[in-house]
Amino acid sequence: MEHRLLVVDDEASIVNAIAYAFRREGYIVETAYDGEEALAKAASFRPHVIVLDVMMPRMNGYDVCRRLENRKGIGIILLTVKNDIVDKVLGLELGADDYMTKPFDLRELTARVKALARRVEKSAAEEPEKAALIELGGVRIGVLQRTLHAHGELIELTPKEFDLAVLLLGHPERVYTREELLELVWGIEYAGGTRTVDIHIQRLRKKLGDQQQQLLQTVYGIGYKASGERA
Repeated sequence: MEHRLLVVDDEASIVNAIAYAFRREGYIVETAYDGEEALAKAASFRPHVIVLDVMMPRMNGYDVCRRLENRKGIGIILLTVKNDIVDKVLGLELGADDYMTKPFDLRELTARVKALARRVEKSAAEEPEKAALIELGGVRIGVLQRTLHAHGELIELTPKEFDLAVLLLGHPERVYTREELLELVWGIEYAGGTRTVDIHIQRLRKKLGDQQQQLLQTVYGIGYKASGERA
């Protein structure tokens, strides 16, 4: 499979270096130099992975994540000059899969892009095997449509909240450690630690409402599980 990579940064030297390295690896590479151009290229080029700078003119990388349509099948690695964990958490909650802080080692970026491309490819191959519909304890998830309803009401979720809900509700009574959830949903050794799992569970419970909060149960000293009756 030929992987498609979109490189987005307002510094031409960075774009050129990354593009050159990945073309040598056999990737099909497109480039963009601001957020608006990135959205247009993503829509037409349909990359498997986007290497996306955060601080750009016209539209920053966070807004690109927010406005990117049809994210299915696209992995995102953010490039940021900020080393603040809050900024990194924001990017990951908006749907990014990984991040690197500038200045970065091109060899490490290459390894991370390759790993993410493999995960995207594997996910696409497994997609037809996934249950198209998950129903548990009054919650109905359209996996392919990326929609979740609780007692008929559509619940708005972030990409990571949705992925977490699919994993847990799709495997009721299966206990996952925080480390397993971090690996399976975020797919990286997340620098923020397992606390981000707890935060996302809390947000999911709140969004599901009082009647559904018991769906996501804490297994003390271990992690979390979903519990409820299948429809």
